[in-house]
Amino acid sequence: MPDAEDVRRIALSLPDTTEKVAWNMPTFRVAGKMFATLPENETSIAVRCPKEERDELALAEPGKFWIADHEAGFAWVRVRLGVLEDDAELHDILADSWRQAAPPRLLDAYPELGRPAD
Repeated sequence: MPDAEDVRRIALSLPDTTEKVAWNMPTFRVAGKMFATLPENETSIAVRCPKEERDELALAEPGKFWIADHEAGFAWVRVRLGVLEDDAELHDILADSWRQAAPPRLLDAYPELGRPAD
């Protein structure tokens, strides 16, 4: 089961990612743009996710994904770390969020990380 240190290790392994404390919690940014946070007691993460996909995830897997009330108007979803299968699933979630925040120059420079879905 991945934990906060796994989040930190995987997030910081993504290109041009930095960690910055904001709102009293660790946040991860690509080229200065936030793509993940470790809120509350670090048992979950918040990541970028298009609203339509976010809503589908929360309905399909409510034990894994949910939408925090204060984030309902934004394209973010919460993920419970304790129910993730392994580090590979965590990496996929963080990389997807990274792609949504990364500038085109980084997407072009790291094609192996893919492009965000349109």
